Amino acid sequence: MKVLLVLFLAYGGLALTARFLASRALYYPEIASREAPSGIKRVRDSAGNEISTLHLPNPNAAFTLWFFHGNAESLGDLEPMLRALHAAGFAVFAFDYPGYGGSTGVPSESSLYESARAARTYLREELKVPAEQTLLYGRSLGAGPAVQMATEERVGGLILQSAFVSVYRVVTRWRILPFDLFENERKLAQVTSPVLIMHGQADEVIPFRHGAALFDAAPEPKRHFWVPEARHNDFIPVAGPGYWNALREFNDVCRAARAEHP
Repeated sequence: MKVLLVLFLAYGGLALTARFLASRALYYPEIASREAPSGIKRVRDSAGNEISTLHLPNPNAAFTLWFFHGNAESLGDLEPMLRALHAAGFAVFAFDYPGYGGSTGVPSESSLYESARAARTYLREELKVPAEQTLLYGRSLGAGPAVQMATEERVGGLILQSAFVSVYRVVTRWRILPFDLFENERKLAQVTSPVLIMHGQADEVIPFRHGAALFDAAPEPKRHFWVPEARHNDFIPVAGPGYWNALREFNDVCRAARAEHP
């Protein structure tokens, strides 16, 4: 019994430590830019936080690409990337998580979801962009809220770049706790939209096995884009024109899927 008690206490300590360390390691709003691009609109989420959003309309675009950023960046950092996506033929929408950029509040899994829902309400009701004309794009940490939003409504498509299957398994590889954070792999079974998984095979932060596992878990129709030399933070420049080709091809896949299931 003493051995069992020691094992139980050790396991409980591990669980508490994992939760504490994961929260500290996941979010770096202090590194992200506090500068706000022109055109920022603020919406209020269910907790009363003010959430910064940015919309780059494109009347000729088949889809609005809703971008969910990583854990150490904000709209101020992302503006050049968002405008490049806009120039590539997409309408673009993005928002800052609580505590990031001009958004108030404290980041957590639940607060990211609530801020995303507030941004979604604004996108649907004020900007008049329907779900079927929206592509969700989650990069790294952003895959978590992107996947969650894709489980809550049928969107035009879901793109995950450099994403993890879940938070703890970035460190443990296997599931050793009965709970986790941002369980993307498990949730993909609930997604009913086309999926594109992109990952660098030299990713030193979120190993390539995560991208491969997410692709295996994703429903059809699905596509992948692997970049052998790409690491976590240089994926797009290393991928080069292939990145833009992958987005254009996925855009065509999503248009075909929408035509088949309007």
